[in-house]
Amino acid sequence: MIRVLFYSPRIPPNTGNAIRMVAATGAELHLVEPMGFDLSEPKLRRAGLDYHDLAWVRVHSSLPAAWEALGQARVFAFTAGADTPYTDVRYQPGDVLMFGPEPTGLDEATLADPHITARLRIPMLAGRRSLNLSNAAAVAVYEAWRQQGFAGGV
Repeated sequence: MIRVLFYSPRIPPNTGNAIRMVAATGAELHLVEPMGFDLSEPKLRRAGLDYHDLAWVRVHSSLPAAWEALGQARVFAFTAGADTPYTDVRYQPGDVLMFGPEPTGLDEATLADPHITARLRIPMLAGRRSLNLSNAAAVAVYEAWRQQGFAGGV
């Protein structure tokens, strides 16, 4: 099982898309407050379509609360400033794939948190700032799931 952590997400449709993605892959979605929306917002519900009941989503009041709930898991922070490509990691069940808020990403203080195992990047062409949050999460989750043999998939 793969775990995705969105730290302080700001845009409802991105989280809605992530809800749909975790429902399709069996991953968990951990949302860390403060968020820029309420989970009942129509834009978020529309993006997640009818997948909300099929998805595992948990909201944490703070990053320390999330760390406590996640235990001793490996945490991979995705950031455009990292040197290591996300494909260089051998993912394990229970790993946490962490993404920062739109549009800024994870700040340096958060990236320095001792819970973070490594910083990873998704390659893209020069001069591009970043991928959409839900797209980046999907790219990473599918790579981790692929490495686990698409366990449970059909």
